[in-house]
Amino acid sequence: MAGRVASSTQITHGQRLWLYVLVALVMAFLVIPCLIIIPLSFSDSQYLEFPPRGWSLRWYEAFFTSDEWLRSAIVSLKVASSTTVLATVLGTLASYGLHKKTGGLGPVVRGALMLPMMVPLIFVAIGAFFVYSRLGLNNTLTGLVLAHTTLAIPFVIIAVSNGLASFDVNLERAARSLGASPVRAFLTVTLPQIRISVISGMLFAFITSFDEVVVSLFISSGATSTLTKRMFANIRDQVDPTVAAISSMLVVLSIVVLIAAQFVRRDGSAAGDR
Repeated sequence: MAGRVASSTQITHGQRLWLYVLVALVMAFLVIPCLIIIPLSFSDSQYLEFPPRGWSLRWYEAFFTSDEWLRSAIVSLKVASSTTVLATVLGTLASYGLHKKTGGLGPVVRGALMLPMMVPLIFVAIGAFFVYSRLGLNNTLTGLVLAHTTLAIPFVIIAVSNGLASFDVNLERAARSLGASPVRAFLTVTLPQIRISVISGMLFAFITSFDEVVVSLFISSGATSTLTKRMFANIRDQVDPTVAAISSMLVVLSIVVLIAAQFVRRDGSAAGDR
């Protein structure tokens, strides 16, 4: 019975075969370049070559024994951690405010906050560079955190807005009617209900900051160089397979964050069903 056509207008899997093939080709085009870098990172050659002639962990060792690479990795971790905290707080509050403000300037404010996601990063980088040059924030961790926060806030807003869309506002109203202040009602009633969305936004904010390179190229250098900027400079000056090892670790990190976000959402859905 399951294999029969329910009606003359039903589209079968056979008729959609071309769509499946097209999706598979697009996925292969996007994923294969990321996967090729992994075997390259285990090559024992002095240069990037595929397929590798021999296998070695020398390039991972080169990364973990290099003061320059480790210093840049620490900078990226500091910036990404600070960006995650700041973007999560600001993005959550912005989402909450926009959820309350449905008319008037609400759509305009939402559009303005989403601009960093829609505008080409090179424009954001150039703008940040000229503004920071007047404020003295170029080549500072503060400048990096502020710029990365601007880029990460849209991801937090999207994630938290999805959580607020399914949140029962009557629960917060009940808390307010029982004497809770707006802040206490938000912290004790609303925030626990949307915590899964907040955590998802937090994860995306971290990976957005840690992987960012275009803005970092313009506003950081020397001791404040991020890992991705140093990787770009390494590729420009010399083709060092150490970059392949770092790229492989970044690919794994991105996959882990995405899987963690999916688990968080799934656990949240399961808790909601219960």
